Amino acid sequence: MIVGIDHIEIIVRDVEEYVAFYEKMGFKLLRWTDHHGRSAELQLPGDNQPIIEIHTVVGEENPGINHISYRCQDIDSTYDDFKAKGLPMTKPKASDTGRKNAHMRDPDGWRLQFSDTVRGEIPGNQEVAS
Repeated sequence: MIVGIDHIEIIVRDVEEYVAFYEKMGFKLLRWTDHHGRSAELQLPGDNQPIIEIHTVVGEENPGINHISYRCQDIDSTYDDFKAKGLPMTKPKASDTGRKNAHMRDPDGWRLQFSDTVRGEIPGNQEVAS
């Protein structure tokens, strides 16, 4: 079951520049990860705010919004439900961001991601102090 938006991934040319920009707008830097070479996770203050994940262009990607990730109460049961309904979701697997994710494309080909509510520890995490 989808329970909210987990994160929105934005691909940029200069991560540090974007982190500084979003911090000026009031976003809090949560942590740096090695995802896509190096990425930052930011979030507005308050309960249940989605995370903005920012990383640099990798491979065939272009700057812009890469995907919206929907937060799932239980990614494995969401996968089972969606597959039973004929939706082309990939099997959930662990990510280097500390959670399990699954993917599919919408009818126009836009990438959708589904993330488990539980965020695990990331080995070598560079969490930012509060």
